[in-house]
Amino acid sequence: MPANTEKPEQTGTGVRRRHLLFGGAAAGLGALAAAGAQLASSGAATNPAQAVEANGSETVPFYGPRQAGIDTGAQAHGVFIALDLSPESTPQRIKSLLKLLSSDAANLTQGRAALADTEGELALRPARLTVTFGFGPRLVDAVRPERRPSWLKELPAFSIDKLVPEFSDGDLLLQICGDDPLTVAHAQRMLLKDSRSFTTVRWVQTGFRRAYGTEKPGTTMRNLFGQVDGTSNPEPGTEGFEKVVYGDGKIPAWTENGTSLVIRRISMNLDKWDELDRSGREESVGRKLSNGAPLTGSGEHDDPDFAAVNPVGFPVIAEFSHLRRARPEDPNQRIFRRAFNYDASPGTGALSDSGLIFASYQADVDQQFVPIQRSLDELDLLNEWTTPVGSAVFAIPPGCAPGGFVGEQLFS
Repeated sequence: MPANTEKPEQTGTGVRRRHLLFGGAAAGLGALAAAGAQLASSGAATNPAQAVEANGSETVPFYGPRQAGIDTGAQAHGVFIALDLSPESTPQRIKSLLKLLSSDAANLTQGRAALADTEGELALRPARLTVTFGFGPRLVDAVRPERRPSWLKELPAFSIDKLVPEFSDGDLLLQICGDDPLTVAHAQRMLLKDSRSFTTVRWVQTGFRRAYGTEKPGTTMRNLFGQVDGTSNPEPGTEGFEKVVYGDGKIPAWTENGTSLVIRRISMNLDKWDELDRSGREESVGRKLSNGAPLTGSGEHDDPDFAAVNPVGFPVIAEFSHLRRARPEDPNQRIFRRAFNYDASPGTGALSDSGLIFASYQADVDQQFVPIQRSLDELDLLNEWTTPVGSAVFAIPPGCAPGGFVGEQLFS
C-alpha cells in the first residue's frame, strides 16, 4: 500500500481547511435546498423568468384614437416632465420634435429600443409603460393659435396657493408611467435626449403608488396621510368616464378624443398631521381611514348621507370636510383623478418634503375643475395640512395611427 503522505487531522479547536470548505459548501447546499422546498411548498415560481414575464413584458398600445396613460390602470411609478420651447421654435421645428418623440415613445412602450438608443437592453421590459403628451398655451399658440381652448391658461388665483415657478406651467408635458422604475427612468432619458435640441427642462416631478402586485388592480390608492384617495372617480370604460374626460353635448372637449390635464403639486405637512388624533383626521376628511367609507356608511363606495346628524344635532359629515367640499352638487362638475404620491429630499432644517402630484383629467378645466377647487379653497379643513405649491394646465391631444404623430391635428 502507498504511504499516507497527508498529515494527521488536527484535534481540539483545529479544523482542516479542506474539511471546513467542504462543510461550508454542504451547509450552503442544505440551506438552498431547504429554501427551495419552502418556495415550492408556497407555490412560488421556480423559474425566475416566469416572474419577470408576469408583468415585465406586458405592453399598453401606443397607437390609437386616444392617448394611453389616461384610462390605463394607474401604474406604480409616474414621472411628469414640463419642457419649455426654445426661443427659435417654429411650427416646423415643433412638428419635427413631436414626430421624433412619438416614434421613440411608440418603440419604448412596446419593449423596443428607441432610435440611437445606446442602452437598448433597458427597454426590453416595458412593464405597462405609457407616454402621454400634453400641450401648454405657448405651444398651441406657436402652431395654431385659433385652436387654443379658452381654458388653456393659468388657473385663477386661490388663497391657499403658494406656487413656485419650478413646479408650475410649461409648454410641453411628458407623462411617463410604468410598473418598473428602471423602465421609466430609461424612457425619461431617451425622450429628454430627443428634446434637448428643441427645449429646456422646466421641471420634473416623480411620484409613486403601491408596487405592482401589492394590491388588486382597481384598488383605490392611498396618499401619505393614509387616506383612500379617489373613491368617487368615474370608472374607465363607462358612460360616466366618457362624459367627464372626453366631454358630451353639454361640456364638449376641445377636440375629438382630446381632453385636458391639470397638475397640482400639493405639499402635505405630515408632521403636523401626526399631531391630530384618528377621530379628528376622519372628521376632516369625512371618511373612515380604515376603508375609505363615508362616516355615514360602512363601505368605501357607499353614498354619503349629508343630512345625517349625530346625537347632539351636528352633521355627521361636517360642512368643512374634504368629502363634502370636493363633491359638487352639479353632476357635470366632476373630474378624473390619476394622482401619485411624492417623497422628496427635505430642505435644510426640514423633516420631510412629501405630498401629492394631483393629476386631474376633465373635458373642460373652467367648467369642471375650477368650481371644485373654489369650493376647496373656501372651506376645506384639509387646507390646514396641505399647500398647493405647483400648478400647470395642459391640453391633451388625441392619439395617432402608425406613421403619424401625436399632435398632428394642429398642423393639418
